[in-house]
Amino acid sequence: MDYKEGAYKVRDLRLAGAGRKRIEWAESRMPVLMRLREQYAKEQPFKGYKIAGCLHVTKETAVLVETFAACGAEVAWSGCNPLSTNDEVAAALAEAGIEIYAWHGQNVEEFYWSIERTLDRPPHLTLDDGADLIFTVHHRHPHLAEHIIGGSEETTTGVHRLRAMAEDGKLLYPVYAVNDAETKWDFDNVYGTGQSTIDGILRASSVLLAGKNFVVAGYGHCGRGVAMRAKGMGANVIVTEVKPTAALKATLDGMRVMTMDEAAAIGDIFVTATGMKDVIRGRHFVKMKDGAIVCNTGHYDVELNLKELAGLSTDTRVVRPNNREYTLENGKRIYVLAEGRLVNLAAAEGHPSEVMDMSFANQFMAHLHLVRKHEAGETLAPQVIDLPEELDQEIARIKLETMGIRIDTLSEEQRAYATDYSAGT
Repeated sequence: MDYKEGAYKVRDLRLAGAGRKRIEWAESRMPVLMRLREQYAKEQPFKGYKIAGCLHVTKETAVLVETFAACGAEVAWSGCNPLSTNDEVAAALAEAGIEIYAWHGQNVEEFYWSIERTLDRPPHLTLDDGADLIFTVHHRHPHLAEHIIGGSEETTTGVHRLRAMAEDGKLLYPVYAVNDAETKWDFDNVYGTGQSTIDGILRASSVLLAGKNFVVAGYGHCGRGVAMRAKGMGANVIVTEVKPTAALKATLDGMRVMTMDEAAAIGDIFVTATGMKDVIRGRHFVKMKDGAIVCNTGHYDVELNLKELAGLSTDTRVVRPNNREYTLENGKRIYVLAEGRLVNLAAAEGHPSEVMDMSFANQFMAHLHLVRKHEAGETLAPQVIDLPEELDQEIARIKLETMGIRIDTLSEEQRAYATDYSAGT
């Protein structure tokens, strides 16, 4: 492990060359964020501001981090999942002078130690994926909130928890819900999660999806993306849900809908995407077929109750990278991918750069909004805030331009008609 106090702790600095190539590849696929870097590097809007970030250390995240740095920010970073850090990318960021504490395979103590290090010098802004950094500030260092202008949150689970904090009057500073921007949840969550989850399953198992009974727990944006991709590869998709409207959408999209108790006996591959704990637990594992594959693509690993699975097992072993075999007392074998953590990041590389381009453009703009409001003397209430809808449209417009796609625009007459309540048939 390479460690320099106050600067970095990464697996091996010698991996930096390979990490730089990964970052350069991502830059070539993230034209919106690169355009923002070019636009604001001269202006240096983040000069004098420190950003503490807790987000998956992937090649795409590195592009965001270096964009902030290029625009004047001091950045301190940690990973938001013990198994999602790419050690090559972390080394490249450390070599480039970014303060970073992240390596693949952290234990819980190391995970929170890394977050703590990003707070050693108080930040002005926080950037989260799962809200662990924000929770650390609130629970361990609430005094730091006095100096924090605001923050942002990347994922559904984090936004839900922060809204609950705000409703209870416990949130200490404003947080932009980047996850709720249309150019995030309808692209990153659907197309990014869908493709990268399948990618993780295939890397960890190399199984044929065609003809398999593929069970998706949860039919939100992430679950829908996974179901679409599995269906497209020839799987027979089964959806389990607790929300009636989501279950109805899945049904009308051509998926079979049933309870997890029913699906457990017939599924070949199981993916959880709910944000809820104990979605698959002991009573489900004992019903599963011999050879069933189980994984999670929700933010936390609690969706699979692996303690109950371990209690039902007589033996366990790793049969290939990110693939652990559990032999049950009844003789059946269950294969858990990526230790129940995010299969798309632990067993693959996370979302494709092209969709993270828009999500991270939203992150950049959220923090730019916070800085500009602060410098204008505006004080935002400690609540969860949606990004302006016009920002969504601007990011989508730039993305379309980089893809060489043109769209129509409304004429002045059409704009007037859209709000003319006197117009009839």
